[in-house]
Amino acid sequence: MNEGVGDPRLTAEGEVSLARLALDDNELAHAADHVANALGSFPALPEAHEVLATLVSRPDGGPDLWPLDGELYIGTAVARAHALAYQGQYAGALELLVSAQGHEPEMPWADAPWVLDPAMPAKLEAGDLVSVFAQLFRVMPDLQQDTVRQAFAPYQTLARNMTAAHPESSWLWWAASVYLRRSGEYAEAVTAAERSASLEPSDRADIALGYALRAQGRTDDALAALQHGLTFDPKNVSLYADIAGLLGSAGRLDEAIGWADRALEIEPGHDCSLVERHGLRYRRDGNVDDLVAIADLRRSAEPGSHEAQHADDELFDRTRQYWLGGIAQPTEATINVLHQMLEQGAGAEGASLTLSAVEPPSALLAFARSMPGSDVIFTEVLTPDPRLPATIDGKPVQQVQRFVWAYDGTNSRPAVGPPSEAGAVAVARLAAESWVHLPAAYDLAVALANTPLDDLLGVLVHPLPLPSDDPAGWPMWIRQLQTWACLGIAHHRTDEPWLSSTRRKVLVDLAYGPEDWVNEAALLGLVTTSWVDPAARADVAELVGWRFMAAVGAAQQRPVTILESLARLALATPVMNPAVTDLARDVVDPPAEVPQAEPKKRRGWFRRK
Repeated sequence: MNEGVGDPRLTAEGEVSLARLALDDNELAHAADHVANALGSFPALPEAHEVLATLVSRPDGGPDLWPLDGELYIGTAVARAHALAYQGQYAGALELLVSAQGHEPEMPWADAPWVLDPAMPAKLEAGDLVSVFAQLFRVMPDLQQDTVRQAFAPYQTLARNMTAAHPESSWLWWAASVYLRRSGEYAEAVTAAERSASLEPSDRADIALGYALRAQGRTDDALAALQHGLTFDPKNVSLYADIAGLLGSAGRLDEAIGWADRALEIEPGHDCSLVERHGLRYRRDGNVDDLVAIADLRRSAEPGSHEAQHADDELFDRTRQYWLGGIAQPTEATINVLHQMLEQGAGAEGASLTLSAVEPPSALLAFARSMPGSDVIFTEVLTPDPRLPATIDGKPVQQVQRFVWAYDGTNSRPAVGPPSEAGAVAVARLAAESWVHLPAAYDLAVALANTPLDDLLGVLVHPLPLPSDDPAGWPMWIRQLQTWACLGIAHHRTDEPWLSSTRRKVLVDLAYGPEDWVNEAALLGLVTTSWVDPAARADVAELVGWRFMAAVGAAQQRPVTILESLARLALATPVMNPAVTDLARDVVDPPAEVPQAEPKKRRGWFRRK
């Protein structure tokens, strides 16, 4: 689309005026350029098509006025498509339009009378139309967005017109079914697939029918159609995976896993079946190692491939589970009181708050930024002392050398200087992002690989101003900044071997330092690293497990506001000790009280190095 400011239609009309002037001077090449610019701005402008028709009809005109060479402008390709159509070369014309549609899906490139003409498909061979739709399927995005759905609407009309023009083509009914289903026209898609199957029984028709029935929520009918498709090729492992996906969507997880297993018996290395089985097992058992196995498959898949997309789909956290798909909410009394006060209209004059147990300094920072001039007073420090590094049985679990918080009594203050403006802005830019899964978060954080370590540490305790005017947003804004800063630290000097690396040392110091939101962010940096680096997994599992156990021990004596969050991080950690995983699940979802004759003996969690 043209660069610039203004109404696209006005821009296109201006280009048409210039095209007419050039045409009057017999400067056909210049006129053609202006028509291309007009169509690139407003594809359906009638005046642009009128001038184009004039250029094509000239003895020295024709499609070659818009050559396909060099760095091709999309308007040129569209103009050539229409020029070809004026000459009756509809197959080539449609291929160019579909190519343009793939580059800019929101533009209505096909909104032209000849595309919508019911008589046009009869002028083409059925095979040419099937090829056009096969190309369209490769570039067709999700049509949930209104602008995209409207841009693709002409192809829906074309799908209906082509089956009317070639009613005996099983292939065209199949193509129409696939397109109509992906357009949300499920009932029509079912009818088209049934027509395809009646004309020529085939696995492709059965698969199209199965998917259309699945879209209607008719699981048993869809299953029958897909199973019938297997009669044409009993070793079609992709179809086994489709059946597994269908049953999984219906919540029939054991059956679904059985179908994935059958596919893998036929072809043990079949990517789609592996991804499907791991995804189904995670949904049934909740073992994050299954998701990590999908992440490993994703890492080895060709970027942009079907395998990579399938892995992304399975890794996507449908429940937005904290840390797997987003940042955990804070639970401190300080923050709860803050929200209550803001809802009651407090904030402009500040407030004084007295609480018993010391809470994380980041929570106090959020309170102070939300309500300037306020102060929070703690009346006692319970043991184990949250102002000190994490302990088990009174002994530090890890030696901590780097601190971002320091204490004067119960008052916390930053122990590192503020970040540079460039460093702060780099983290803030990412803090506005969300992630669909942890490998995606790691990939996004590579943007911070060259951000100085001092800046990343400074961001943890010196947050950039809140990007909105709502003071209630401060707690999550600080947590977002801290999370992305630690994901940035996970990219610091990645050429260093993990066990002796600076990034490990820094993240461990932050994870085991004074009890704070920073612990959570640092642990996420460790967990995410282990998802993408198998060599780090065993080490990270011990680091996360011991930090969680330290919090469990502390919670037996005093409140630990970050305990549930640490439990969720433990559940997100690959190759975690099963005993720790069981305990983490108990923290997240406490079991009902059941009287026992004898207390259970809990297994050992880890060995000490």
